[in-house]
Order: sequence, then C-alpha cells, then structure tokens
Amino acid sequence: MNIWKILKQSLADKASDILLSSGSLPSFKVDGDVVYLEEYEKYTDEILREELYSIMTPAQKEEFIELLELDFSIELKWFSRFRVNCFVQKEWISAVFRPIPTKIPLFEDLRLPKQIKEFAHKRGGLVLVTWTVWSGKSTTLASLINEINLTQKRHIITVEDPIEYSYTSELSLIEQREVWENTLSFDNGLKYALRQAPDVIMVWEMRDLATFRLALRAAETGSLVFATLHTSGAARTVARIIDMFPGDEKEIVRQQVSDSLLWVVWQALLKKKGWKGRVPAIEMMINNKGISNLIRKWLVHQIDASIEIGRGEGMVTMKDSLDDLIKSDLISQEDYDFYVSQDEEI
Repeated sequence: MNIWKILKQSLADKASDILLSSGSLPSFKVDGDVVYLEEYEKYTDEILREELYSIMTPAQKEEFIELLELDFSIELKWFSRFRVNCFVQKEWISAVFRPIPTKIPLFEDLRLPKQIKEFAHKRGGLVLVTWTVWSGKSTTLASLINEINLTQKRHIITVEDPIEYSYTSELSLIEQREVWENTLSFDNGLKYALRQAPDVIMVWEMRDLATFRLALRAAETGSLVFATLHTSGAARTVARIIDMFPGDEKEIVRQQVSDSLLWVVWQALLKKKGWKGRVPAIEMMINNKGISNLIRKWLVHQIDASIEIGRGEGMVTMKDSLDDLIKSDLISQEDYDFYVSQDEEI
C-alpha cells in the first residue's frame, strides 16, 4: 500500500499535514502550502477507501460508515503517531493526517514566552489555550504536561479525542483516556476523573456545557486543569464561557471563573516570511485582581485594556506579539493584517 510510504515521506519532507482525496494526487501541506506528490498516481475512491479501511479497527470502520466522518490516531512504529480525520466529500472518501512526533518537544524548543512554563508549576486552577485547530495548542499543552511529568510527583489524567502525544510516566503518574475507546465522552471522562485522585487534568477540548461545568468544578476543588477552546482573544474566551450558561447561573459562573481562572493564552502559528517553518504569535492574559474584578462585574470589554496595562506582569496582547514579529521581518504584512483584524474589540 502507498499510504505507509506516503506517511513516512511526510516526515522527511517536514509536512504539517498529509491530504489524501479520491480523484487527486496525494499532497502535503508544507509551511502552509499544498504540495502535490507528482511521483504518485491519482487515488481512485476504491483504492483510497481500501487503504483507509485497512488502518481502522472494525468498530472505527462501522462508525465511519454510519456517521460519514471519523477522528482517530495511528502509529507508524519507530517514526511517529498521526492524528487522522476521515470524511466524505461529494460521494468520495478523503482523509487528513497530522504527524505527532513520538518525542514530546521540550518547552524551550517551542519559542513560547517563558511565562507560559510557570503554568506547569501551579497547584490548582484553570488554564485555557485557544484558537483554531492546527494552531499548536496540543503541542503547547504536551510540553507543559511533560514539564510536570519530569519535575513533579503528581497524578495526571488526560481526556483526549484522539490521544495524540503518548507519555511515559516519569516522576508523575500519567493516565491517558481516549473518547470512545476508554470513555464515552469528554464530560463522562471528566466526571469520573474527579473521583480518580487527580492533581492535574488535561481536557483536549471544552465542547459543551457539561464539560465546562465539570472543568470549573475540578479547578475549584484543587486540580490544575488544562483545556482548549476554539476562540480568539482572552476577552472573547471569558465571554464564551459565561455565555454557555443559562441566565440564572451566569452570576455564579462569573464568580467561579473569576476565582479559578489562571491564564488564557491565544496562540497562532504563522508562516515565516521567506523561510521554512512557523513562528508563534501569542496573546496572554493573567487573571490578576483587576481582571478578576472585571469578570465578576461583567466588564469583559475592558479586559483588552487591562492586558495592555499588565505588560509588567508578563501579559501580552496579540497586537504586541504581531508587532514584534513584523518588526523582526518574520511574518508577512498579509498575515499581520489578518490576525490584527481578529484582535478587534468584542
């Protein structure tokens, strides 16, 4: 089969994604650009379907046929793990693979602000890493979990869909649970994690109200909770959390969030200008007394100004991060303009 050969080649070519689609040549995304593999033939639907079914378990195949899309992970032994999404477009099958290195990157290798490493040494509270898929959120969280694992004697439970980085317990004991394989849902996994003596909980994505409730409860009761959200900007993230709850709960939830939230990080990966590779742009909000008060009083429109005022405490606006990157000639004007537009006030 070509699929294993293509996956191995993607690692040598440093592709961020492998795109397989019926009726098209296999292709990679390299530094954000689609590159077709001219040495291969176009995939027919029959051949691609056969190859993709061969890497699924019988249960996964059954789920895909029923639901027409599927997330799972596979391992190319000795090389890498891959996060996989299979889906149907028109009447044909397609798939996207994302390489997940078997070696978890050290925090120092990610070019992130040094303050982020402090998250790993807190004893309890909620840390949120936000923005879209493919923005480096999972790698940032993996480096923080790894930092805890290497330096502290703690019990870490992850709830993921699917499991990406695979950890080996060092000083800490790490237990990883995959949705559908080891637990029925994020909220189910998080519910039972609270009864499993956790010190640290990592929830890959906060998707629904039940998961939000449980994450806040875990943070309030002394666990350090890491989670991701598909939001842009610290103020938008706070607003999204509060807005998830019914009107009669909002005042209580604002109090919970103001007390338990530690940091919000909005992270984007931008293509380097004229160079291979990506560079992170980061907005970072630290929940100090001033911001906590704004959350309680529901003055989230003032959070952006508070982040600017809080530069001395290590806070960073996305605009400041982008300004540094464009002044250093690391990103294009087009990317700069796009992310500045995302940073407009709510």
